[in-house]
Amino acid sequence: MSPRRALLVAPRRIGDVLLVTPLLASLHAAWPQARIDALVFAGTGGVLEGQPGLGEILAIDERPALRDHLRLLARIAGRYDVALSAVPSDRSTLYARIAARQAAGVVAPGLQQRWKRVLLGHAVPFDDLDTHSVVQSLRLADALGIGRVARVHVASAPLPAPVEAELGRDPFAVIHPSPRFRYKLWSPDAQVDFAHWLHAAGLRPVLTGSADAREREQADWLAQRMPANTLNLCGRLTLAQLGRLLGLARLYAGPDTVATHLAAAAGVPTIALFGPSNPVKWGPWPVDWTDDASPWSRVGSARQGNVWLIQGEADCAPGVPCLAEGCDRHIDSGSRCLESLPASRAIDAARELLGLPASD
Repeated sequence: MSPRRALLVAPRRIGDVLLVTPLLASLHAAWPQARIDALVFAGTGGVLEGQPGLGEILAIDERPALRDHLRLLARIAGRYDVALSAVPSDRSTLYARIAARQAAGVVAPGLQQRWKRVLLGHAVPFDDLDTHSVVQSLRLADALGIGRVARVHVASAPLPAPVEAELGRDPFAVIHPSPRFRYKLWSPDAQVDFAHWLHAAGLRPVLTGSADAREREQADWLAQRMPANTLNLCGRLTLAQLGRLLGLARLYAGPDTVATHLAAAAGVPTIALFGPSNPVKWGPWPVDWTDDASPWSRVGSARQGNVWLIQGEADCAPGVPCLAEGCDRHIDSGSRCLESLPASRAIDAARELLGLPASD
């Protein structure tokens, strides 16, 4: 019998939430009459806007006050027929088990995780190295015996009227210059060079980003050095409006960030710039990819469908990707493999994606 109410629990970063949308779509396809809610961290639910079959988005702070935690637990306890924990954290597992008698979830290996396997009716092994995040979440659908829908959701909402007027009708390419964490940042000088190449190729550069003060400062600095017709939309769009913008773009280029995943899922010719991160797990999911195997190898650049993944290079140990958070091993450090990545590599990828002749 199909459940009447289901809960998908995914309290993680916004990119993690986006990459569980194929599981949400799978649940809706299998249980079209069910109400399917999602429990996520505050500030990450925007990527779920417009997801077919989605009921309510429940949000909890990453570090909630005790009263907020208790209020959430009282709200979800026993309210669902089935709950799924899409991330292997202790909190996610407990939320799922408290919410429903029938619970399933991903569980990391090790004896210390045994209690989660006891609590969950279906425990799917978590692989943090060799399994793409989309496939990892879809294995929960396999455990429940339902079919997969291997497509990442792209939220979409109309652009603000002033932005639409500024954008006009000229063809454009989107550059997303700043990830949330500095260790994923591509060389600003290379971004400027790439924008000038776009302009010469007949594409207007458009910058995107969040309302974060550091991102806006970086975008302002770049826009002053890019072609005069560059449009800086950093901080001016919601995630759903960004989805709409990407659907209109001729090309997208950006680092390992949620915007890059959205571009790939929207079918935009996408250049993804990777450094320390593991492409096997976090590489963008091309729009038509359905294989269980990841689209990407751990080492090397490649094209799959509408996505060109470019991996930086550096003469460091243990090599690229190092799977660390930058050369200094923290999120606000730089990564030499990205800082030294020249614009020419992105330009060559753009030529291929756009069907332009190779440079001499």
